[in-house]
Amino acid sequence: MSEAQAPIAVGIDYTPAHEQGGGIGRYVRELTAALAESPEEFRFSLFAAGAVGCASPFANHPRFTWHPTRLTPQWWARIWHRLRLPIPIEAIVGNVKLYHATDFVLPPVQARSLLTVHDLSFVRVPATASPPLKRYLDRVVPRSVLRADHILADSAATKDDLIELYGTPSSKITVLYSGVGSRFSPTKDSHIRRMVLEKYHLPDRPYILSVGTVQPRKNYARLVRAVAVLRERGIDIDVVIAGGRGWLEDSIYQAVDETMMTEHVHFAGFVDDVDLPALYSAALVTALPSLYEGFGIPILESMACGVPVITSNVSSLPEVGGDAAVTISPTDLDSIIDGLQRVLEDQSLRDQMIARGFSRAAQFSWRSAAAHLRQVYRSLL
Repeated sequence: MSEAQAPIAVGIDYTPAHEQGGGIGRYVRELTAALAESPEEFRFSLFAAGAVGCASPFANHPRFTWHPTRLTPQWWARIWHRLRLPIPIEAIVGNVKLYHATDFVLPPVQARSLLTVHDLSFVRVPATASPPLKRYLDRVVPRSVLRADHILADSAATKDDLIELYGTPSSKITVLYSGVGSRFSPTKDSHIRRMVLEKYHLPDRPYILSVGTVQPRKNYARLVRAVAVLRERGIDIDVVIAGGRGWLEDSIYQAVDETMMTEHVHFAGFVDDVDLPALYSAALVTALPSLYEGFGIPILESMACGVPVITSNVSSLPEVGGDAAVTISPTDLDSIIDGLQRVLEDQSLRDQMIARGFSRAAQFSWRSAAAHLRQVYRSLL
């Protein structure tokens, strides 16, 4: 390749992929891995705060360089956003033509800049956010959005929020949908499903699965209360919650105690990506009754595994689920109960949802997301 055809240098904040197991971490991991399979148009410098001593996941890839720092994300936040020290990201990743900040906030940067804003839940449903985190995001995110040359939103709903709440010009925002990994498909081997249940100390019983960090925005307390009513109606069903511990969790555990559901609600903790397809496949239904989501990757993962999905009729969730999901009102307990009971008891409806779910999930891939992202990179350069 001649010098004139040399790949264009792009910096990417890989820190969420290293630090976070949940949705944003997966977004960055999967999107970067898909970029690694793309044509040799770009080369990538990965910034990874707090990752000194950790091997690069792209160590053998000729177009990726690894730039870990000993300083943690918390320290960089203090330096860049509290003290406002103008240390450019190029001091860490080297000279780049474009820097892609993947997690809400933009560091000082001399190159062109792209910022991913996953959601504005801390504005839309502030009571569900950790107060210190909300104070930080309220101060830093609007400033980052204003400074960035362009914004990526996870959904049209998030784009609309950016326009309404921050006055961001529509022309400055591109919607980039997430994908669903190829490993998400029905796990038909009952032995594998049992092994995964045993690994996470889960009983081999019928269950409703919910995937996401244990925090109020996921609406787990109402889900628990809804399933308690279903059990009173004679439907023998448990709840499995797959997600790491978050914040403001007391109301969730209180709901378990008050409904005497201790033996029927199972907190699996963070579940390894490799185990998720089997956990989905063993469920009767996946429920995502969130109060707000920027996208909702578990919807697509569940559909790809052949499991019906019930989700909320707010924010991005109808946008993601399309006609393949049953939607409920997340603040209406009766709506959640009725939606769950309908899907659990109506086999014809379940069959329709499963078929539609496979078709829906097939419309989203990380490869297509990476192709769209490369178009955005080109437009900025």
